Amino acid sequence: MTAPIVVESGAATDVGARRTLNEDAHLAAAPVFLVADGMGGHEGGELASAAALEAFAPFVGRPSVSVSEARDAFDRARRSVDGLSAARERGAGTTFAGLIVTHVDGVGYWLAINLGDSRVYRMRRGELEQISVDHSLVQELLDAGEITPEEAAHDRRRNVITRAMGAGSHAQADFWMLPAARGDRMLVCSDGMSNELTTERIATILRLEVLPQTAAERLVREALLNGGRDNITAVVVDAVAVASTRDHDIDEDTRPREAVSR
Repeated sequence: MTAPIVVESGAATDVGARRTLNEDAHLAAAPVFLVADGMGGHEGGELASAAALEAFAPFVGRPSVSVSEARDAFDRARRSVDGLSAARERGAGTTFAGLIVTHVDGVGYWLAINLGDSRVYRMRRGELEQISVDHSLVQELLDAGEITPEEAAHDRRRNVITRAMGAGSHAQADFWMLPAARGDRMLVCSDGMSNELTTERIATILRLEVLPQTAAERLVREALLNGGRDNITAVVVDAVAVASTRDHDIDEDTRPREAVSR
């Protein structure tokens, strides 16, 4: 089977300027592109983020992953992190954000997953859109109209998350199905990147850097230079070709396509 989305990708990570251990983990190999930001102190977070991604490793090298397979893998990952957390006095947990190549009747789709405050973005026609919604106290305050976006950017409670994998949380993840288009540039990142760079700066870097690897490296580097107060991870994925509705062939039409509402 031909991959419903042919991709090029790049990934970069850094411990940051203030941490001694990188608790972020990432998996960036088609058809799965994932970032997990661990928490738990003294290796607990590092172990939890790695465990969250382990369930998806067997998909690497396949053309695509079905939605049911992705959900099953997510459930296995949750059980693994829950077991790890239960075995540690201080517990352990992780955020989880991912982008998976899937299809509907052979047509290429992105499956985006989020639990916590790591993020998934899509750039199309040069415009950047945040696909995931943060599961955080600050996001809840924003949604309630109690703080402004400007206040949220500097709120000291930005790191307080309301959903996680492990750490005693049983909250559900969000899943989105997004029709893919040739030229899509997708970004999955930990909050160590998104907290240091404005949306406008992220968009500018994604427009300027042609290669996904150099884009990921520059995002991490600039987040580090802008403070680097946390671990930083960025995964950039480009859609080189996308299977179309035309006999499920790879779509060479570069015209923009409308996205379905999430």
